[in-house]
Amino acid sequence: MDFLKSIAVAASGLRAQAGRMRVIAENIANADSTAQRPGAEPYRRKIPTFRREVDRTLQVDVVALGPLRMDAAEFRTKYEPGHPAADANGYVKYPNVNELIEMTDMREAQRSYEANLNVISATRRMLQRTIEILKA
Repeated sequence: MDFLKSIAVAASGLRAQAGRMRVIAENIANADSTAQRPGAEPYRRKIPTFRREVDRTLQVDVVALGPLRMDAAEFRTKYEPGHPAADANGYVKYPNVNELIEMTDMREAQRSYEANLNVISATRRMLQRTIEILKA
């Protein structure tokens, strides 16, 4: 039964990291978007969080993607008086998304995903080896 628990925990990590990567991809996709109308706020960076859940079938704690937080950092502004989203002073607000930070977060999420995948693979190999030993 411990094999199933380790697979369940690692699989929950896979789902959580995949969700995290989707949020990061959304942030990157909106990094250069502007507001719909002058003076309005553009896209605000989303920050994924995680929460602990209990798998009642296996009685084990697993991880899940939690509620998304909005980044409170200031928006970037550029002086572009001819832009349709420019305010009265000619400034356009751009999202508070730093693509370097997003790419770093994406790389971290990818590595965490790979680590969970390796746990599942190792557990599967141990389970197969255990079955082979029992057959002998």
